Amino acid sequence: MVLVLVTAYLLGSIPSAYIIGRLRKGTDIREIGSRNMGAMNTIYSVGFWWGTLDLLVDMGKGAAAVAIAQAFGIHQYAVFAAGMMAVIGHNLPVFLRFKGGKGGATALGVLFVLMPWSVLIYCGLFGILLLITRAPTISYGICFAAFPFIAWLLYDNTPLIFFSILLALIPLLRYIPRMLEMRQRGGSWQHVFKRKDLKDRF
Repeated sequence: MVLVLVTAYLLGSIPSAYIIGRLRKGTDIREIGSRNMGAMNTIYSVGFWWGTLDLLVDMGKGAAAVAIAQAFGIHQYAVFAAGMMAVIGHNLPVFLRFKGGKGGATALGVLFVLMPWSVLIYCGLFGILLLITRAPTISYGICFAAFPFIAWLLYDNTPLIFFSILLALIPLLRYIPRMLEMRQRGGSWQHVFKRKDLKDRF
């Protein structure tokens, strides 16, 4: 179990957005754009396809951590702990002196493996919200609220309900300072939650 948790943390610590920023722009992704080491900042600051690659890698880190834990046949709670460690690794990466991202994409990877049907539901909800808000980060953050209901209605798994709530709180709470910054720059909460277009960013 210790080996699984350490492996999960190290997987989460792989700083894909930082590596992409260094290779493509020669700069620290944490110092440009929204200053977040995540997929959306990489999309806006480096390029769409590079940001998409970062999204897939970050999700893969969480998915791999859970898959490895499941392969070892350890208890469900230990599998949850491995997923949590991957998200913590992304947020506090040992390779970057514990200064990382917010963990949203890595958390998605964890939850998608634990609840495979959630992929279709989540993507559908995200698409609808994106059409309404035109704010990708806001849309994907709101969609995290669907996971506890999916765990309840489709999987009837009480521990998974509470774990999905706990895991979702990590990126959401870490995103609060950024929300306040956007509110200050945008002038109103309405502007934060409903943009003019996808390029309307502050």
